[in-house]
Amino acid sequence: MLKTLINALKTGNATTQYPAVPMDLPYGFRGKPEHDEKQCIACAACASACPPNAIQMTVDESAGTIAWNINYGRCIFCGRCEEVCPFDAIKLGNEFELAVMAAEDLEESSTYLLEHCVACGKPFAPRKQVAYAEGLLKNISGIAGEELDASLAKLRVCPTCKRTMDAKAAQAVSRIEGGR
Repeated sequence: MLKTLINALKTGNATTQYPAVPMDLPYGFRGKPEHDEKQCIACAACASACPPNAIQMTVDESAGTIAWNINYGRCIFCGRCEEVCPFDAIKLGNEFELAVMAAEDLEESSTYLLEHCVACGKPFAPRKQVAYAEGLLKNISGIAGEELDASLAKLRVCPTCKRTMDAKAAQAVSRIEGGR
């Protein structure tokens, strides 16, 4: 017994002084995901990649909004959301102390407006996504003039109406070609 006591005194403290003294976190530590509402375009890549479904997207067509929601109680801090986000809107921070008094305090939400189809009026995509696509067309695509205007107009049409328009155009072409 005396031998064990002497070894323990020579070894010193085996634990840290946490929580009295903050912990030194190692490089690459994965803590709570931090969501940047301004960077996010509500593309839902993070929600699709989240293994425990801690991140979810909820569409409210009557309000014309899409909500980004995270439940930190379900989050396993795997970092998939950070990996797949094309706009760096989610970064894993160093915060890991998530003890709260109410389960609702473990939830965070952001709401984004939906773009409405110019043909039928139904909401179909987040406005920030449509604005991003517009920017790509204007700045990167290399098209201009009437072709650019036509492409920009198509961005404001929902997929269902686009299919209908394309079908009508295909029928018109087949009638013209059939009449030759």
